[in-house]
Amino acid sequence: MSVKEEALSLNPLDKIQLIDELLLSLDTPNKELDEIWVEESERRIEAYEIGKTKASDVHTVLAKYNR
Repeated sequence: MSVKEEALSLNPLDKIQLIDELLLSLDTPNKELDEIWVEESERRIEAYEIGKTKASDVHTVLAKYNR
């Protein structure tokens, strides 16, 4: 029996637990990437605070992509 067949034969609760474990295994910490995002976040906050950029509410943003 293949891994796929075994997974598909599991009961729903066991499938959920397997999916959760598989997804967690893909989320490996990356210190370098985390540092890049911290810097980017700080740049965006600063740009907002000094008026270089403005905030948009979620409805405006979603409307842009739901055209």
